[in-house]
Amino acid sequence: MDDGKCRWMRGIAETARALFWVLAVLGVLFGLTQVLGRRGVDKARDDLVRSLEQERQSRVVALIHRQDDVSLFGVPVSSHISIEDSEAVLRAIRLTPPEQPIDLILHTPGGLVLAAEQIAKALVEHKGKVTVFVPHYAMSGGTLLALAADEIVMDANAVLGPVDPQIGGMPAGSIVKLLAFKRPPQISDEMLILADMAQKARLQVVSFVAQVLLKHLPEKKAVELATLLSEGRWTHDFPLTVQAVQQFGLNVSTAMPRKVYDLMELYPQGGGGRPSVLYVPVRRGSDQPRQATDSPAPRLPAK
Repeated sequence: MDDGKCRWMRGIAETARALFWVLAVLGVLFGLTQVLGRRGVDKARDDLVRSLEQERQSRVVALIHRQDDVSLFGVPVSSHISIEDSEAVLRAIRLTPPEQPIDLILHTPGGLVLAAEQIAKALVEHKGKVTVFVPHYAMSGGTLLALAADEIVMDANAVLGPVDPQIGGMPAGSIVKLLAFKRPPQISDEMLILADMAQKARLQVVSFVAQVLLKHLPEKKAVELATLLSEGRWTHDFPLTVQAVQQFGLNVSTAMPRKVYDLMELYPQGGGGRPSVLYVPVRRGSDQPRQATDSPAPRLPAK
């Protein structure tokens, strides 16, 4: 091998080594920036929660599910109410004095029935006042947690949702109805098993929701509302507005503290791409809570 070719190969090797170290240093710097940035956001969140606790003399628990900055191979990962969440919330409730109010800030698409039921049961049994704040949405299991509160505070445009169980990604109510359209010999063994599970799930959920609602409603009303929310009358993502929830006879207001909105701003949607919504923020001159409009409440669909 001639000297020129050797020098050329050594040059390539040295360039590769230099590039490796440059990339390694950039990776470390990027990692440090991410860690420091997250620490700053975490501190801002903690300070805001402490401020809200002092203002309301309560224990504030935030259960906020965003994609945030969590990703798997660059793909944002959505989160939901999990067993880990129920452990953390139950720990917070356990560390709260029995008579101290609890403020639960909710932003969630729902999650595991078991986890949501554990949290709801603990909220129902807490002696102090329980307030659930819903700045945007609390669907499915999130709605179950809202039903356990003494007061639900919703943004004027926030929504809750049905609590009908889902079996294998399908609504339990629809699976049960399959038995009315086909005879058993025409249905696969798998669907027959799912139908049996769906019927059990519906009974279990309506029973649990009714027990939760007994905290605020007479027994007959509690059973009727539990059945309405869990029977599958609507699709699982059907929005229950402030006016609709008020018709249920629950204690609902729109007096949302400004600090709850401020806390939500510290949980940006993940993805890192260009935002799809752009506007110039306008700060109100007062921190007065938003009030609901006087528009008539829409009536719920007839059964």
